[in-house]
Amino acid sequence: MHIHSLRCFGARPGTGNPALVIEHGEQDADARLALARARDTTCVFIDTGADGVLSVDYYYPHKRSPLCIHATLAVAGVLFARAPHAGSIAVRTAVDRQELELVRAGGDYFVRLSAQQAAARDVTADTAAVLLGVPAASLATPPRVASVGSPKLLVKVADTEALYGLAPDLARIAAWGKDTGINGIYAWCRRDDGTFEGRNFNHLDPRLEDSATGVAAGALTALLGLGMRLRQGRATGGECLIRTRTEGRAILVGGAVETI
Repeated sequence: MHIHSLRCFGARPGTGNPALVIEHGEQDADARLALARARDTTCVFIDTGADGVLSVDYYYPHKRSPLCIHATLAVAGVLFARAPHAGSIAVRTAVDRQELELVRAGGDYFVRLSAQQAAARDVTADTAAVLLGVPAASLATPPRVASVGSPKLLVKVADTEALYGLAPDLARIAAWGKDTGINGIYAWCRRDDGTFEGRNFNHLDPRLEDSATGVAAGALTALLGLGMRLRQGRATGGECLIRTRTEGRAILVGGAVETI
């Protein structure tokens, strides 16, 4: 088993969301989940499919995931280090067999993907407000569900003060997400400097709040139809910056990757 340790989406060197990329590792799903739990870190396992396409299989410490963008960027960092002249690298997710394309632009890495149909219905402001522990009137727009492979409930709040004043009921969000098929809530706002800022809630332990949530950035880009610079991680000290852009129907989500 070969394990690579990387940080992704860091706003500056030494920051970012950690991930372990594992080659020649355990094949059993329970064993993979046990490793992610033991390391207390997002893990992505690389396998080669029967057709030669690389498969990427994502595990958080508490569950397997259909898609994790920051872990996919970590895979890009490993693969492009071996093939520095490659224009792009194709991979496929293990759970939903979603086709992804890894590309580089300058010093950053990106995942090219597209918006996905979200089976879950949009949620009322009252429901979202109860889950986030705030009055419904404090939500800036009606909540919306969007997805680039892992559905998120996108909830806009007025500003960064409101964003960090949220009091999410994490246990209730987890139960609600299981019932609805929505992978957590992403609260976001526009900043005065033209960038965006967000927080993701889908872990039971508040210490495990994401420093960067690429699938949410992709979903927000799909919803708004525009590229963005999205800040995340203030609550965890992660100092992350996610960059997105659109190319026709494609959505690119990316940022910095650093080997630890």
